[in-house]
Amino acid sequence: MKIITYNVNGIRAAINKGFFDWMASESPDVLCLQEIKATPDQIPLMEFEALGYKNFWFPAQKKGYSGVAILSKQQPDQVVYGMNMPAYDEEGRFLRADFGDLSVVSVYHPSGSSGDERQAFKMQWLDDFEHYVKHLRTERPQLVLSGDYNICHQAIDIHDPVRNATVSGFLPEEREWMSRFLAQGYVDSFRNLVKEPHHYSWWSYRANARANNKGWRIDYNMLTENLAPNLKAAAILPSAVHSDHCPVVVELQF
Repeated sequence: MKIITYNVNGIRAAINKGFFDWMASESPDVLCLQEIKATPDQIPLMEFEALGYKNFWFPAQKKGYSGVAILSKQQPDQVVYGMNMPAYDEEGRFLRADFGDLSVVSVYHPSGSSGDERQAFKMQWLDDFEHYVKHLRTERPQLVLSGDYNICHQAIDIHDPVRNATVSGFLPEEREWMSRFLAQGYVDSFRNLVKEPHHYSWWSYRANARANNKGWRIDYNMLTENLAPNLKAAAILPSAVHSDHCPVVVELQF
């Protein structure tokens, strides 16, 4: 099973940049999108269906903001929208699809870069998300938590760890949360297989950051550790340029 997570920074803008051709070429079994910034009535759903994908959209209530989606070749047994937590669900941050014993989640963690209030919201979300998935694992033990986590875990995951040490997304408390989360029995699928530096999934639009590969690795396919034996491959696809992020791939062998 090939699963891709991709923060598209607006699905309509991505479509205008050749998203459908990329999707047909890459042909994931499951595609998790974040920051769709659109409602289903604004999206050409039939074009996704023509490519062979069932598609499920969970937009934010606020227009042109946030929102997640899951597209899959196989019809899920069940799709669950949100976490039953209104503060997060109205921002369209969590969508789950069940395929047999496996559950795939598209998740969009908040950014704290706009100020103290949203940083506090982000830290509260991280605690609530951690507790929510801990409970979810008792019902659905095999989880793939795919999405934009808006956190670089380690110095290897960011182009300038020294100057970004006080920047949201690389704060000590965020990185500590990530370490604690992984220690509870999750696997960072990409870093599990790829140890080299300079692999990033997001670049600022400023200062030619992408051309110079001055990026951040903030998009992840996290696996429950019981799926580690099924981990076949992981990759980041920086040549896909529909967004300021790029797609991140995990392949599982069953």
